[in-house]
Amino acid sequence: MSGDFAGWIGRSVTARDRLEPARSNALLAALGGQGESAAGGPLPLLHHWLHFWDVRPPAGLGADGHPAKGDFLPPIPLPRRMWAGGRLSFHAPLVLGEEVTRTSTILSVEEKRGRSGTLVFVTLEHAIANAEGLAIREEQDLVYRAAAASGPALPTAAPPPECGWRASIDPDPVLLFRYSALTMNGHRIHYDRPYAMGEEAYPALVVHGPLQATLLMGLAQQHLPKPITGFEFRGEAPAFDGMPLHLCGDAGDDGASLWSQQGERVAMRARVTCSGASAG
Repeated sequence: MSGDFAGWIGRSVTARDRLEPARSNALLAALGGQGESAAGGPLPLLHHWLHFWDVRPPAGLGADGHPAKGDFLPPIPLPRRMWAGGRLSFHAPLVLGEEVTRTSTILSVEEKRGRSGTLVFVTLEHAIANAEGLAIREEQDLVYRAAAASGPALPTAAPPPECGWRASIDPDPVLLFRYSALTMNGHRIHYDRPYAMGEEAYPALVVHGPLQATLLMGLAQQHLPKPITGFEFRGEAPAFDGMPLHLCGDAGDDGASLWSQQGERVAMRARVTCSGASAG
């Protein structure tokens, strides 16, 4: 890969938004909940991902449906782009209806060689604040890779995994479309089956990484009595529509270990940390 992107490190941009209860309610309803949040109530954890939309005109989009590279993100000449993982620390609660800012900074751009060829990892920092100050600090890992000649097979069916906590969800095309719409995520692998299979060599529609992270966070909150102060997650393999997605967790001394799984394949691993412990 050619190109020196060191000059992009340290670039920063600030966005502003209002935490709309309707977006949280729509996601809660899409996941089978009641969706009865109102202004003045707490923003559910990870629902900040429903805000700060980056809406571009058609000319400002890449062929994959993402915003075109070269504006804030560097113009890395690899066509496939994925959200690989992240780390978050929660410093103060956010309130539905309030105005917030997100300051995003490019922390690093690193090229590596993997089994599938050249990979470029871009790490971003997002600092989300309200009028009182910092509420969430987040690091987001993006990975860029070459076009795929062939893709992964669908996971092999298997009994649900053994774990302390477990839930299952059907990530059908309607749910994937609704999450794409609520996050203004135009990446076509999540809702355009011919594109996902023909252009990016997947065997089906791909379940969003942030959606899996949100589901795992919800599982943790159902079982942990203490407030969650830290969360980290890493994608290990793609998950697809058309078969159940199992959400699993085991309690630990300072939080919990979590993972999502289809068949025998782990799609995402995550960890939450509770009050009184390091966020990692």
